[in-house]
Amino acid sequence: MLSFMDSYTLWRHLPFPSSGSDKSLILAHSDLAGADEYATTVIRFVERGIFKPAPIDVLAMLQEIMHRIDLLGNAVSDGDQAVARSQHAYAALLHLVYQQFLDAGRQGE
Repeated sequence: MLSFMDSYTLWRHLPFPSSGSDKSLILAHSDLAGADEYATTVIRFVERGIFKPAPIDVLAMLQEIMHRIDLLGNAVSDGDQAVARSQHAYAALLHLVYQQFLDAGRQGE
């Protein structure tokens, strides 16, 4: 399993995935951007030691996004299949980072 700092570093250096051309992927991309914005609370924790979780359930939001992408299956074009995998992988990594952030912050409380 990746350590918190390893997963955080991967997330911070991973380019944000594209939106694709399928309407469902465009919506997932938009929601993923929102989750990514909420996850910036992790940056404050790493850089300044401030543990302040987002006001929403980021983990549930990411799980819902990954579920929606999974439901697309083979319904999208070949080009959008790669986009779907990229979005899903980004959401999965962000989920891991945010869970580790919550665990680390709660241990320090």
